Amino acid sequence: MLDACGSCDCCGKDLENYCPKLILTYGSKYHDVTITYGGYSDIMVADEHYVVRMPENLPLDGAAPLLCAGITTYSPLRYYGLDKPGMHIGVVGLGGLGHVGVKFAKALGVKVTVISTSPNKKDEAMQRLHANSFLVSRDENQMQAVMGTIYGILDTVSVTRPLPPLLSLLKANGKLVMVGAPEKPLELPAHSLFVGRKLVAGSCVGGLKETQEMIDFAANHNITADIEVIKIYYVNPAMERLLKADVRYRFVIDIGNTMKADP
Repeated sequence: MLDACGSCDCCGKDLENYCPKLILTYGSKYHDVTITYGGYSDIMVADEHYVVRMPENLPLDGAAPLLCAGITTYSPLRYYGLDKPGMHIGVVGLGGLGHVGVKFAKALGVKVTVISTSPNKKDEAMQRLHANSFLVSRDENQMQAVMGTIYGILDTVSVTRPLPPLLSLLKANGKLVMVGAPEKPLELPAHSLFVGRKLVAGSCVGGLKETQEMIDFAANHNITADIEVIKIYYVNPAMERLLKADVRYRFVIDIGNTMKADP
C-alpha cells in the first residue's frame, strides 16, 4: 500500500490495509489522480510511514514477494492464533502463497500438514519445505484418517470447490482461513459450521506495523520466497507462464538492471 487516510478506526489500530481510503501500490489512483504501477515502476515516492525497512541480511529479490505473499500468510497465522508451537495446522495449496505460509508456520514451531490435490508435490512439501505431513485432498482414505485432527487451516488456493471436506478435518472450534481468491462463490452449507462450532474467516495482507514485524521475523529465520528473477522485457512471457502455473513460485522483475534512465 502507498497511503491511507490516517484518521479512521482501522488506521488508528495499525490496520491501514483495511482503510476504506487505502491507496494500493498498483492499480490505484493517487491523490494527484495519477495511476500507481507498483513493481512495474522505475521509481516510487511514498510517505515514510509506508516504507518498510529491509534488514541487511535479507536479499531484496527473495524478500520482495514477502511484502505480498509473506504478509498475506503471516498475518492470519498470528491473528487467528495458528502460531502456537506444537499446534497442528494445514496449509492448502503449495504455490506462491502456500510455500511461504509453510515456511512461516514451520519457523513458528507449528506442525504443518500440506493439503494438495496433486500427489506430485509431496517431495517438495516434505523434503524441501520440511512439512510434517502431506495430504492428498482427492484421496478419501487419507482425508478420513486426518478428520477432526487439525486446529486450523490456511487456504491459499484460488480454485472454486466445496468447503465441507476441509471443514471436516478441523477439530471443534477449528478455523478455516481463506487467503486465496476464487472467482466464483464457494459452496458452504451452514450445517458444516454447526457441528464443532467451526469458523470460516478471511484475511488480506497486513498493516505497516505487522508488515515490518513479518520482515524482521523473516530475516531472523532466513525466510525468503522461492523466486525466478526476470528482466522487464520478459513480463509478457512470464504472464503466460503464470497462467500455466509454470513458475516456482514467484517471478521478480529486476527493474534496476533493465530500466535505465535516458541519457
